Amino acid sequence: MTGGGAGAISLPALAGVPRRLYHQNLSILRNARLHRVLQLAGHELHFGLPGPQDGVLVWGRSPTAWRGEALAAQRGVPLVRVEDAFLRSLLPGRAGGGPAIGFLFDPVGVHFDSSRASRMEEILANSHLYYSNILREAKHLTNCFLESYLSKYNNFDPDCPTPDPGYVLIVDQSAGDASIRHSGASAQTFRTMLAAALQYHPDRRIVIRTHPETALGLRPGHFGPKDAGGRVMLLTDPVSPHRLLAHAAEVYTVSSQIGFEAILHGHRPRVFGQPFYAGWGLTSDDQPIPRRTRTLTREELFAGAMLLAPVWYDPCRDRLCGLDDVIRQLQAEVRAWREDRRGHVAAGMRLWKRPRLQAVFGGTRGLRFRDDPVAADRLASTTGRSLLIWAGKEPAGFAPKAPCLRVEDGFLRSRGLGAELVPPLSLVTDDLGIYYDPTRPSRLERLIATPLSEAQHQRTEALVQRLRSDGLSKYNLGGDLPPLPEGHRILVPGQVEDDASIRTGAGAVRTNLALLQAVRAAHPTAVVIYKPHPDVEAGLRAGAIAPADLAGVADKVASAADPLRLMAEVQEVWTITSLLGFEALLRGLPVTCLGTPFYAGWGLTRDLGPVPDRRKARPDLMQLAHAALVAYPRYWDPVSRRPCPPEVALDRLVSGDIPHPGRANRLLSKLQGRFASLAHLWR
Repeated sequence: MTGGGAGAISLPALAGVPRRLYHQNLSILRNARLHRVLQLAGHELHFGLPGPQDGVLVWGRSPTAWRGEALAAQRGVPLVRVEDAFLRSLLPGRAGGGPAIGFLFDPVGVHFDSSRASRMEEILANSHLYYSNILREAKHLTNCFLESYLSKYNNFDPDCPTPDPGYVLIVDQSAGDASIRHSGASAQTFRTMLAAALQYHPDRRIVIRTHPETALGLRPGHFGPKDAGGRVMLLTDPVSPHRLLAHAAEVYTVSSQIGFEAILHGHRPRVFGQPFYAGWGLTSDDQPIPRRTRTLTREELFAGAMLLAPVWYDPCRDRLCGLDDVIRQLQAEVRAWREDRRGHVAAGMRLWKRPRLQAVFGGTRGLRFRDDPVAADRLASTTGRSLLIWAGKEPAGFAPKAPCLRVEDGFLRSRGLGAELVPPLSLVTDDLGIYYDPTRPSRLERLIATPLSEAQHQRTEALVQRLRSDGLSKYNLGGDLPPLPEGHRILVPGQVEDDASIRTGAGAVRTNLALLQAVRAAHPTAVVIYKPHPDVEAGLRAGAIAPADLAGVADKVASAADPLRLMAEVQEVWTITSLLGFEALLRGLPVTCLGTPFYAGWGLTRDLGPVPDRRKARPDLMQLAHAALVAYPRYWDPVSRRPCPPEVALDRLVSGDIPHPGRANRLLSKLQGRFASLAHLWR
């Protein structure tokens, strides 16, 4: 019903909406996202006067909606109201949050107006819309939604402290909002709500959560500093509503969406208005709605509000989509905003890398570049920014004062080599160490040791299955498969011998030739297939082996061969620290490690090299894959030029829809890098 495929859309979402819609509103005229969503759904949106077969579109119950209402009545055509869906964007629209990622179209009423029925109410009341498949999907996506910690607006700070558990949460809203007036409430209702909380919970602390727009100074709320004191706390900090709900004993609301989210968290909120989620047996209602007679489950409420009623849009793929894609996209955007909101100073970054780094980490404050790590740290620590330093470029004994993140390419990188100046689709940042250095802990190690939820496990299984079926790896270079001798075949991937992963992660075996000799000694009758590293084959890095030295230790040298096709023809893989060992694990091959790559030491590989004692967890393969492919990297889409989830990166790698620099583009990228270094001057 709402899967992630192109054009996925639930049937009730646009039922009864005329194919052609007209409006007389400048804000709708300027809303390119709204026009595009309707176009993708097979509808047209025009400025002007409707014909007999057309409809009129207005924005909810906005102050200008009367014009469209009068026009529809005069012309005798349907009136359709549109509102943002319950997941909107990173920031509120008034704070520059950009266009909404989903819409609610309603030819019946509007979901927050309880004086009459609405499309939302019809969907929630219609038991025929709920069947096993959609309820199973609703249960799964409810868990995904709760785990994502997303809400309508997402500019909360994960570092903000939450009040001690056990409080009564009162949810404030923006004064004068139409959702208050049309849900049978007023400003006085908020005073009544506070008085009731104080009366019915004389021994509990009362926490009033300020609306995000009020906290940003955009619109006034109903409570202020004068209401705080004694047992009452006014919370203006950007704390996640999910964290507040998880620690609350009771939830009081008038008509806020947080009341809906409270139900998903297992609360039975006390509701003083008449919002869309009231009257279905899941709330304690001070103003009952007699016509709502059906009793809903939590999954049915979620299915109606989040799966059946909205039209969702994927801004990277430019298509209609399901809620799962929306959750993943917003997670990527929210993560980027949170990690970059204070700004960074970057050091150790080559010129050609700087445009992509500026795009990925620049955020709203921009990325400042310094060649000297010490100077970069000094600037970061005096401006409240963090330090980004390319992993391996830290000076010996470097002890930065600013928070420090080490940067490296991710494990799904590109179509082409970094040594050929192909920019990456993914980058990792690590505040503890870096994944290839086992001499100290890394953030990736902690993620690998973190158990997965069922939803995370399912997502990772689908991701890994796609990697296998689409034949994707780090560089995706392709290449022919040479004839291979029969027998027990062992693939030995060569490495760049001066690479940081060898310097920090190799044991006694530290060269490609020594690795081949160790394999031959352990398997004298096996067919040993040596795959030189692409950078070494291209003459760009160290690690070449003279042909005479290969005699007797390698039965076949698979130059320029596709490593994934090779893996399909072998029975095992031996490596020092190559990422190919991880890709082999994903494809079910036994892997022997003579060094200590990030995937070694967890019980998934045969380890002949040194393994840190701290790697005591025993994750399964999906736990390792989730850490390496989902939780650790950040992905950036070069087509839509925005943060994206790994699923979008896979699409780009499959389609090849990725800019690839030729010689002229390489020169241009360096020039862009110089300008990227100066971006702070015009931000």
